[in-house]
Amino acid sequence: MMNFNQPVYKVITIVFCQVILLSGNGFGQQFAVTKSEEGVRVIENGKNVLFYQTHPKSLDGKYERAGYVHPLYGLNGEVLTEDFPDDHPYHHGIFWTWHQILLKDKKVADAWISENILWKPVSVNVLKSKEHVTLHSVFLWEIPGKNIHPKAVIREDTKITVHALEGNHRTLDFDIRLFALVDSLKIGGADDAKGYGGFCLRLRLPDDISFFSGDPVVIPRETAVTAGDWMDFNGSFEGKSFPKTGLAVFCLPVNDAHTQQWILRKEKSMQNVVYPGRKPVPLPKKGLRLRYRLIIHNGEIGNRELEKLYQQYIHTAA
Repeated sequence: MMNFNQPVYKVITIVFCQVILLSGNGFGQQFAVTKSEEGVRVIENGKNVLFYQTHPKSLDGKYERAGYVHPLYGLNGEVLTEDFPDDHPYHHGIFWTWHQILLKDKKVADAWISENILWKPVSVNVLKSKEHVTLHSVFLWEIPGKNIHPKAVIREDTKITVHALEGNHRTLDFDIRLFALVDSLKIGGADDAKGYGGFCLRLRLPDDISFFSGDPVVIPRETAVTAGDWMDFNGSFEGKSFPKTGLAVFCLPVNDAHTQQWILRKEKSMQNVVYPGRKPVPLPKKGLRLRYRLIIHNGEIGNRELEKLYQQYIHTAA
């Protein structure tokens, strides 16, 4: 059994390529999964689906980060995400992190901007079935010390499941578990009125981006917006001469909270499913579980169909 309290860990990197062919559920889909030193690429029927960055990556030695998805692709092969953007170089495609990492109520790291924290990969595995591919990874969040080895304070165990394309949409599941490795550890969002932190999407925002959560159009504001447990981002990601693309985020309520806070931006920023907000919460040693589903669609799925898909999600995830 691995002892996560040891100061030194062996980092596993995969330097070979492996192709896994799957056909799913009568649709004839075929997956290819390619592993490299940098991460894992998933392809379906010859089209890129995503790249999972498992090896630490930085921008000229700054904002080093691992354990995020970029690029994420639309159904027509268009790139939906950004990494190290000029306006916020600490944003990374599909990522999850927090400004406040507290130990005994003292801030010891700012994981949002990769300050005083490291992400160390422990293992990356591919799990296969006829209907999907799951990328299962383990990371250690480490606090570097002066003249001593980094101290692991969080173990992250994440599963990203790519489901076979179904007609006009593709489904991706994110199952993120965080375990405190030390006593009195807390995580929290930005220490201001916005309180952002948690699961985020840094999208290549088109000029006509719109936000839907049920029937009404959601209007972004500076602080968090209260909406439902899903949000659809819809716009001309390929350009206005092409059909629109949509990306919906489904959330499973944390601690039975059925009202969700969202940070939404129309330009030069990320979209955030806010958890826990400004006030830090204890991270238990038995673990915190955060689950989200992405529905990437061709822009023709309406709110009723998205609500139906969301109800299916919470039913199967129960």
